[in-house]
Amino acid sequence: MRRKWHDFYPEGIPYDVEIPTDVSIYDTFEEAVGKSPSSLAVIDEELVMTYSELKVATERLAKYLYKQGMKKGDHVAVMLPNCAEYVVCYFALQRLGCTQVQVNTLYQSSELTHILNDSKAKWIVCDDAQVPKLKAIELSSEIEKVVFDAERDLFQRICFHDEETANIQLPNVPINPMEDVAFIQYTGGTTGNAKGVMLTHYNIVGYIIQNRVFYFLRENEEITLGNTPMAHVMGIGYLNLTIAVGGTYIIVRRFNILKVKELLLKYAPTIFIGAPTIYIALLNSDEIDDDDLKSLKICTCGTAPLPLEVIKEFEERSGAQIMEGYGMSEVLVTHRNPLSQKKTGSIGIPIPGVDCKIVKLEDRNVEVPAGEEGELLIKGPQVMKGYWNNPDETAQALIDGWMATGDIAVMDEDGYFFIVGRKKDLIIASGYNIYPIEVENVVYEHPAVFEACVFGVPDSYRGETVKCVIVLKEGQKMTEEEIISFCKERLATYKVPKIFEFRKSLPKTAVGKIMKRQLMKEELMK
Repeated sequence: MRRKWHDFYPEGIPYDVEIPTDVSIYDTFEEAVGKSPSSLAVIDEELVMTYSELKVATERLAKYLYKQGMKKGDHVAVMLPNCAEYVVCYFALQRLGCTQVQVNTLYQSSELTHILNDSKAKWIVCDDAQVPKLKAIELSSEIEKVVFDAERDLFQRICFHDEETANIQLPNVPINPMEDVAFIQYTGGTTGNAKGVMLTHYNIVGYIIQNRVFYFLRENEEITLGNTPMAHVMGIGYLNLTIAVGGTYIIVRRFNILKVKELLLKYAPTIFIGAPTIYIALLNSDEIDDDDLKSLKICTCGTAPLPLEVIKEFEERSGAQIMEGYGMSEVLVTHRNPLSQKKTGSIGIPIPGVDCKIVKLEDRNVEVPAGEEGELLIKGPQVMKGYWNNPDETAQALIDGWMATGDIAVMDEDGYFFIVGRKKDLIIASGYNIYPIEVENVVYEHPAVFEACVFGVPDSYRGETVKCVIVLKEGQKMTEEEIISFCKERLATYKVPKIFEFRKSLPKTAVGKIMKRQLMKEELMK
């Protein structure tokens, strides 16, 4: 079906794409190996692997894990930092038909206990730094462990030197891409325990094909600088995409400005991924010169919206385009700004194969016209299978094939979409609807502001009132009166924060997303 946003598709991009129902994630990997055996696949500091070397390592690890007893359908928790071991393990598990359970290395006892028990993981693959955490928690059933040591001795022996697996024959594992779950990605759990998003092989292959087509990604030429944890859906998504096009994935173990500068100059990456805090840090660093960024072609941001002032400055300095888009664990990526005609501040238009609509907040059965706010609903090949072991939450989120995102959006007359807030984050003060993202964008315009977070706090008279927490740039000063005056010149009076707080830093998740819920919780405890 033709939609109004199709008018803005660059020439050569189809409105729809055919997603094969018989191709698995491992199939895409093997195809890349066949096309580019000698090309660089993964760079992890001193460890560099070509596609043929990555394939050998993957097959050997798969045999090792199979010998330990792993088999199709097993849930295998992977709690590794960004490293080559993660990449090899991921493709080895896909070869065996296992379901990978994503576990962030920063998780502590309560988070680990919930995820490992809820996922019913039979195995956990981790490094030796995680063992004390695992010993300190109570699990509902015993989990077998595969531990990689910090010196990489086991990894090196299995994947590069061990001939014990040479005589092991891996079984031919049939994969049903439409049904078989490739990995479970747990959400942040902002409203209670985290939910496990089930993403199938079909979901991931669809994501690969859609983004490859929409961005005209070149075979064997793209180099991705992976600043995001691969335990996050954005990180594992770009890993799959880069490998599928025969590109090179540069692993950034931990974001460090000098390290990123070194990698930019040494490898000239074309694709850059990161959270808003990474872009803000680069812009405010004296170590980064504009010329350092010149190899970049496509920059994408995930976990949270990127302030408009940051987008403008980064694009001016780098010459690259920050391709604003939209995604979430449950749908991967659904919207992107086309390279030919972007609208700054918009999440762009639905990518090929995606349909969406905006419905009334109080009635999802009623679609609203262009220009009117409502909840964003999405349909496409990348929409999750459901929440693991949680039929009630699945039924609330998936409605006749549509994913109810919980985000409030507006579609303009051209078919471009704009996120104006989260249903849960909406502030209602004296009957007025206030969206934190709008206020944050204004605050970020002030040259002294480094980071900002806006949220609602209870107010006995107004119902809620607006609070803004600010981190200033190093060496900058600001009074509350100054920022109030600044906001009043740019916002309706009812949107101007009534409470300001200045801090040295803001709490963040492992991927650099500001933890708004924690700030709200702290406020309630005062």
